[in-house]
Amino acid sequence: MMTALSFGVILALFVAIGLASARKATGSRTDYYLASRSVRPSLVGLSAVATNNSGYMFIGVIGFTYETGLAAIWLMIGWILGDFIGSTFIHRRLRRAAAATDEASFASVLARWHGETFRKWRTLAAIIMVVFLVAYAGAQVAAGGKALQGVFGIDPRIGAVAVAAMVLAYSLAGGIRASIWTDAAQSITMMVAMTVLFVAGIAGLGGISGVIEGWWAVPGYLDLFPEDLILPGLAGTGFFILGWLFAGFSVVGQPHVMIRFMTLDDDRNMVRARAWYYTYFSGFYLLATGVGMLSRLYLPDLSSLDPELALPVMAMEVLPPVLVGLILAGIFAATMSTADSLVLASSAAVTHDLAPERLETPFMLKLATAIAIAVALVLAVSENRSVFSLVILAWSTLASAFAPLLALYAVRRRVSENAAILMLITGVSVALLWRFGLGWHDRLYEGLPGIAVPLLLGILLSQPATRKTEAEAA
Repeated sequence: MMTALSFGVILALFVAIGLASARKATGSRTDYYLASRSVRPSLVGLSAVATNNSGYMFIGVIGFTYETGLAAIWLMIGWILGDFIGSTFIHRRLRRAAAATDEASFASVLARWHGETFRKWRTLAAIIMVVFLVAYAGAQVAAGGKALQGVFGIDPRIGAVAVAAMVLAYSLAGGIRASIWTDAAQSITMMVAMTVLFVAGIAGLGGISGVIEGWWAVPGYLDLFPEDLILPGLAGTGFFILGWLFAGFSVVGQPHVMIRFMTLDDDRNMVRARAWYYTYFSGFYLLATGVGMLSRLYLPDLSSLDPELALPVMAMEVLPPVLVGLILAGIFAATMSTADSLVLASSAAVTHDLAPERLETPFMLKLATAIAIAVALVLAVSENRSVFSLVILAWSTLASAFAPLLALYAVRRRVSENAAILMLITGVSVALLWRFGLGWHDRLYEGLPGIAVPLLLGILLSQPATRKTEAEAA
């Protein structure tokens, strides 16, 4: 009873915050999708990191770490380092280009970066966004269902419906501003929940010495690198780390994350936004990795069931009911903070990049959002997929499609529309071939070749951009 009560109170607070944002809504497309580019740095940073973390962190990463052990630390190190490298030269220039082009979607800003329209590229990009963003949203909604299953033992489809309904309520009310406001509250809940579980988990095993002793008792659990590397020895280790570094760099190809930085009130505040983002991200990821490893000691037999249930099941093992509700709310916060971002980004791709401009009315903006949420819900309840695998698939494909072109633009290179289309198709094809054709994705993140191949192609086909042709300099 106390679990359900604390869980319900926290979720009600999220929805109330999102609905309150409607008071600032103007109804314009720029306000609905970019909050009129008026968001302060702290909210941008917290919203971006909450969107990035998602149910993937609470469900997917915890499950991956449960099975992998200490070697999962490279996922954290590579991811954050790759993310940081990309942010040093891309985020601010993307924000400037968004203001100069006065566009409301990620694809449109890239299409008009150098003053051209790139209509064919923009249409193809929008289709890819809709497909993979909605699939990604489906994974988030499914993560909410798994959380309820782990705590209450009920049908995971009920949790999926709950996530979809709450996201629908405040997304329709306030657009991206509602998403950002709730993200900030959700990021605090996520951090508190993970900290409480980490501290309680260590205390329940007799302190740090007891924890380390338990880990040593699990064969290979404290090995620094996994056994199934793509190459033996140092070369395989290097590719393993490099793969996760590219996974972090892939953030720049995620429309739902990058749109947060496009909402910043002033590009000169980007350093402050990044400070909020990386401070939170580093601390939270470290806690998540620690909790994932602790869960192996509390739930040694979970591998035969579903390792992605490790966090909610562990919470019931070590916490009183009221705090179990907090953990469950933290998981739901993570899923909702990303799900709303994904459906809004896919909605923008439909109404702004695919449909005729005359259809871009307030009603159509909300209708497209509602349809995207509905499709994500259908995907979430249709099949019991691994959240970790589905997120990585969507993440790598989006990154392979957009990160190479954005990286070229950020270093002041330009390409023709045909070259941009070739880069996009090549990136997506290589990533999908790596996963489904060669089956090497378990040994090396498919986003590495998916980004590297079209990037090299783009370098060969590009030319230096003049200050006159750059939208960001306008």
